[in-house]
Amino acid sequence: MRQCSFRVALCLALAIAGIVTARAADTPGADPVPEPQQTENASLQDFIKANPDCLEFTDQCSHCVVVNRVAECSTAEIACIKRDNQCTRRVAN
Repeated sequence: MRQCSFRVALCLALAIAGIVTARAADTPGADPVPEPQQTENASLQDFIKANPDCLEFTDQCSHCVVVNRVAECSTAEIACIKRDNQCTRRVAN
């Protein structure tokens, strides 16, 4: 009887340890990959400043429209190869 109680206690202890470990792995931590958002915004602003007559542009992943000197871009396509921004529509003179 004593050996059976020991086995049950051991199984319970291992199960509790596994649950605690699994929950600790699910706890959100710091984001290990830095967000490139700030760099992308700076790049877009640089492109808009360098091309003030550009109304629409693309990097082959997203398509952007310039509204009040601010780029409004589509969501990037899946499995695309990002390239330099290229103006696709300019202000008519």
